[in-house]
Amino acid sequence: MNYEVVELEEKIVAGISARTSNDAPDAGMVIGSLWGRFFEEGIFCNIANKVNEKSIGLYSDYNDESMQEYQITVGCEVSSTEQDQEGLTFIVIPEGKYAKFIVRGHMQKAVTEFWIKLWKMDLNRSFTGDFEEYQPGGTLEDSEIHMYIALKE
Repeated sequence: MNYEVVELEEKIVAGISARTSNDAPDAGMVIGSLWGRFFEEGIFCNIANKVNEKSIGLYSDYNDESMQEYQITVGCEVSSTEQDQEGLTFIVIPEGKYAKFIVRGHMQKAVTEFWIKLWKMDLNRSFTGDFEEYQPGGTLEDSEIHMYIALKE
């Protein structure tokens, strides 16, 4: 898979979170239900101080042993943690070096295929915060997603 190495500034993500692992039989359901709630309950629309209209799937707080367990946050980038909406989680994506991949195609299939391939790659990952940034204007069948994988310096 082709990628470019980019330097990102710190980002604040506001959204809803859950904890899961790659080995959990219900991982797909946990992640899918967060995405469903995020849009169906109007969480995305009601988040204040959005930087843009992109939605983010953030994988953070990986466990220390196998890096298989993590926190998933579905949200968007915000300029401030001041919010009227209760129940939001705020996570900081640290500044640093990231491998940036561009994935196109059916939203769910393309993302799933990306992660399967990524876990087989020999990247010098830092596991500080990897995220999917969904570009506006796409459809379920035809999406563009920017994938950022945190790298060690």
